[in-house]
Order: sequence, then structure tokens, then C-alpha cells
Amino acid sequence: MPASPSTARAINDRHALRLLQQEGPLTAGQLKQLTGLSRPTVADLVERLTAAGLIAVVGEAGEQRRGPNAKVYGIVADRAHLAALDVRTEGVSVAVADLVGRVLAEASVPIAGDMGTGPAVEQAVALVERVVKEADADRLHTVGIGAPGLIDPASGELRDSSGLPEWHRRLIAALQERLPEAGVSVENETNLAALAEQRDGAARDRDTFVLLWLGHGTGAAVVLDGALRRGASGGTGEIGFLPVPGTTTLPSATDCEGGFHGLASSTAVVDLAAAHGVPAGPGQEEPSAVGVVRAAVGVVRAAVGQVPGVEDGGSRSAGGLEASRPERPGETPGPARGDEVPPAPSATPAARFLDALADRLAVGVASVVAILDPGCVVLGGEVGQAGGEELAGRVRDRIARMTPLPTEVRTTTLGGGAVLRGALLTARDRAQEELFPPGERPIQRW
Repeated sequence: MPASPSTARAINDRHALRLLQQEGPLTAGQLKQLTGLSRPTVADLVERLTAAGLIAVVGEAGEQRRGPNAKVYGIVADRAHLAALDVRTEGVSVAVADLVGRVLAEASVPIAGDMGTGPAVEQAVALVERVVKEADADRLHTVGIGAPGLIDPASGELRDSSGLPEWHRRLIAALQERLPEAGVSVENETNLAALAEQRDGAARDRDTFVLLWLGHGTGAAVVLDGALRRGASGGTGEIGFLPVPGTTTLPSATDCEGGFHGLASSTAVVDLAAAHGVPAGPGQEEPSAVGVVRAAVGVVRAAVGQVPGVEDGGSRSAGGLEASRPERPGETPGPARGDEVPPAPSATPAARFLDALADRLAVGVASVVAILDPGCVVLGGEVGQAGGEELAGRVRDRIARMTPLPTEVRTTTLGGGAVLRGALLTARDRAQEELFPPGERPIQRW
């Protein structure tokens, strides 16, 4: 059945707005070319969207040109303002943006673990209010929040989870009370990171992939055929509870220490580095997972650069150290006298630490691959970013040996900032869904 005229207009309007969002300001002629619509149809939709206050003339295509075809139209960005929050165990980050997603102001604040629930909530709310003021936003239309834990798929609320601060749940309720005109929604942090990686990061060319989050804790987000899979109770990707070899016990319903979390959490990574003699990063009094992984990667890269004939990811070979000088009769092959032989990159404590960490991560990744066959796994979060290709390559090699299913292992391009970016994208999508004319559903099915 063909669409009614009003439905067809709404679909055309939304299509044009989506192009203006993706491409930036466009002329009517460019809209005609990109939409495939006729010139009169484009002229009508431009008039409708301008009258609705959704688009406006933002310039001209050329200084010497005049007339309606020279006008450049863009979305009225200050029609609505959005906020995104990345809520962590140790603090909160906030960004405020306009309707097209351009960040106007952002800030972070640490929240001490011994701070009471009430003061922690007030400190976080005060940060939101300060960033809104710095962005010169009158009010917020939509607020997107990323937080650890389970999100109830029926209510959309953050479930009470042991091990997470009580102020997380109280903060969401406080924001709903303080911002009654804004739509406030919360999503699992790893799911938001996966959205950001697919839109703007390492998985832009993938409709099916898994994001393995490596930060303070562990998590996974599953995207199949372009759709985020949350599961019956919202717990898809709670990989920290996955029973794995190498732990001293099994996980329980309230404690994931006996699961994959016990191998790959920040505490576990720091302990593993200490066992291999890898110190904290420069300038760090207390070792952190990001610091020790970054330090190990730096040592490995430096060692690779010192070995002649060895490229990144390579090994000592003919033409390298073994061929440093010709052999003489009766002599043992080796370098010239006085030459100092740098250790092979694989022989350093830093390399052995990265190997051991890759062994642990491969256990979790292989389990995911065996069940889902995603074809691509992104190592995300701050630790995934710190490990770079040195860590991803090691995991990739192990997965190739452990499973017959071809699987890419990629490094995040957004790191820990993926959660805030994903929260902002979600807030923007919801604001545009409400403000833009009804029509076809967006391509992304989140």
C-alpha cells in the first residue's frame, strides 16, 4: 500500500534532516541530489522544516552566487541541548552538547569511595549544573547516562547490584527530580561504548561484533546484525561472571571474583604485572592497570626498535643479530666483540607480562567466539587502548589457534571516552526522534 501524502512528507523530511545531521549544512541542490527527490519536493520540505524551526539558512554556497539555490541550510543546533554522563565507581564525567551533538562544555569530578551517598549525589548533580551553565544552555531536553550494572529491560532502571555504590541509583533519581522537563535515560556503560565504537570507532564497518570492555572491571556488549542484544533480564555481556580456568573458585550470584573478572579486572592486571616484575608507569605512586600495560607496551616497542632487522611484531631472524658479522673458522657464531646484544623483545619481563595477559583475555574471547561467532572482537576501555596492537595482536594469535572461526581482534579507537560518546549519541538520537517529524525508523536499532 503506498504511503499517504502526509506520511510521504514526514518520511522525506526525516530523510533530509538525517542527511543534514550526517553531512552537515547543504544546499537545496545537494539535498535534491542526495535524496533523489524532485526539485519542487525539496523546495517544499525546506519550507516546511524552516517554518518548523528545525533548519535555517547558515550561509551561501559561494560569494558570487545569489538566489535560493545558493542558500546553505543546516539544523538549528540550539533548538535543544543534551547532556551525557559517564558514571564510574570512582567519579563522574559530564558533557553538554547541542542538537547535532557538538560538545559545548564538559568536565569530570572524582568521588571518593568513603564519601556518603548524599554528598556524592550532590557533588555529581552540582557538576551537571555547572557544565550546563558553562555551555550557556537554558535547559536540558535529554540526558543520557552510562553506568555499570544491569539495566532492567522492562523499566529501563538501573537494578540494585551488589558491589556498586548506592549513589549511582540515587543520582539517576535525583536528576529526574531536578530536571523534570528533561527525558532522563540510563544504559549499561559497555553497551554505550559499543554504540560509539560502531558509529565513530573501531567497528564502523561491522554490523556484528563484540566489545570486550577492559577498565576497572570487565564487561561485554553484543551487537548482532546491527542490533544491540540485551537479553531477557538485561544481562547479556556480563562476562565478569563467566567461569574460567585460572581462578581459585567459582563466581557466585553476588560476586564475580571467581569468574573472568578475577583474571582481567584492573586489580588482577596490576597483580599480574607485579608478578612479572613490571613496575608502575612513570610518575605513578600507586600502580594502575592502565599504567602498567602502557609501561609494558612502551618497553616492548623500545626493545623491538633496538633489535636490528626486527619490525614490530617480528622476531630475531637472519639478517638480524645472528648476521652481525661473518664467522671465522673455529669461532662460535655471534656478534662482534664489544657489541652489546639487546634481549629479544619476547624475552623481556614486559613482553612476558603482555603474553600472560593475552592468555587470560583469550580465554574470555574464545568463549564468546564459540557461542556467538561475531567475526570481530574490539578490546575496549582504557586498558584495551593502553595495550594497543601489541596486546590485540597477541590475543588475535591465540584465538587463531584456539578456534576454527575466523575472528578479528581490534583495538578501540575511543578508549574510555567511548561511554560518554555513546551516552551523547543516545541522547541526540532520542531528542531528534522527538523533535523531528515522524517517519521511517533510524537505521541504527539500539
